[in-house]
Amino acid sequence: MSSSPEIKTTDNEDPETSLNFFTQLLRPVNVFLTGIIVVLVYKILKSKFSKASVYPPRPELPKIRKDMTVAELRHYDGNQPDGRVLVAVNGWIFDVTRGRRFYGPGGPYAAFGGKDATRGLATFSVTSSDKEYDDLSDLNSMEMDSIKEWEAQFRENYDLVGKLLKPGEEPTNYSDEETEETEPVNNPEDKKAQ
Repeated sequence: MSSSPEIKTTDNEDPETSLNFFTQLLRPVNVFLTGIIVVLVYKILKSKFSKASVYPPRPELPKIRKDMTVAELRHYDGNQPDGRVLVAVNGWIFDVTRGRRFYGPGGPYAAFGGKDATRGLATFSVTSSDKEYDDLSDLNSMEMDSIKEWEAQFRENYDLVGKLLKPGEEPTNYSDEETEETEPVNNPEDKKAQ
């Protein structure tokens, strides 16, 4: 007859095992690591709740809709009292005030605030053009494709303000009833056909 090994079942834990657990827990390395975790959790929670009171939400600025020259655009670099930041990309001006921490003063892309960022975005350089108007005629097809992608991203994420005017070009008179050029215009003849 073969005997099966005895399986010891106990309802209570072995006191020696629980003593080993606490001995392991109270080792200096474990106490040190636990202290670091507690301090980090405290700092995270403290910063999460203190930022809300330190930075009150900015009031939303009224939307502007107008064409501008390069000289007019320079006034919107985020240093004026309202903090508005505008950036031109591929002949269009966008209100990037929501992205102020990127495009405003001190941001990583502050060089684009209040300027035409097209050449910088095309050449992957965080510099903007200081020309009165940059016609971009010297950019290659790959750089122009990149600009079109950047323009699409700006259209998706930011409000369109208007066109960047070439020297001598007259601004468009935008009215409240007028739709943006990015929105489809409904043709009255399409409604008659339905």
